[in-house]
Amino acid sequence: MPAFAGFDDSIKEAVQIPEVFITRALPLMTSLDEARVCLQFFRLLKGDADSFLSLEEVLNEEYADDITITKERISSALSLACEHGVLQQVIYHKEVYYFLNSPRSRAIQRANEKGVWRPGAGSEAAAHIERPNIYTLYEQNIGPLTPLISQILADAENTYPAGWVEDAIQIAVKKNVRNWNYVEAILRSWKEKGRNETDRRNDQENPRNYIEGDLANHIKH
Repeated sequence: MPAFAGFDDSIKEAVQIPEVFITRALPLMTSLDEARVCLQFFRLLKGDADSFLSLEEVLNEEYADDITITKERISSALSLACEHGVLQQVIYHKEVYYFLNSPRSRAIQRANEKGVWRPGAGSEAAAHIERPNIYTLYEQNIGPLTPLISQILADAENTYPAGWVEDAIQIAVKKNVRNWNYVEAILRSWKEKGRNETDRRNDQENPRNYIEGDLANHIKH
């Protein structure tokens, strides 16, 4: 193989490689093919960490550059990259796709296993699956679930539009008023007065804007 001829003006077209790949992933690799395939993967992604490549795309790219690289060597290198946690493999209807191993790609893997993801659909299905439900949000941000609280949450979920309960809990957390009465006051305010950008902005500036009448006595600030 001839010596490298040196860099030209194209060096300005930098390839984005995460520092953690150099410091944590690369030292784990014992195969030059694996390192090469991973570097090629970063180049083909063009900085879009949420994108993916099919097996054929990786194969075709490698074959175009070097005819001495066989399909078996590339497939083996990709398998090693998955074993080392650099890449994530997703199989959809016998087709193989590769992602950078990230929280988003792991969510897509789980969405694919549940049959709600397909190539070309982006990661919306995975994001939907990974969105915490109101029971998880309550436990994580307000307190333990009891049978009574579980029933209250179920009633709220049936009463208010999708996403309102989650948003109200997040506002309560942001204002550090972690109790259900406050969350419910937000929901009632939105239902009675309407929910628009102006109302939300004004309400978030002052927690007591959500509190009316006797309910104020139950809210801790």
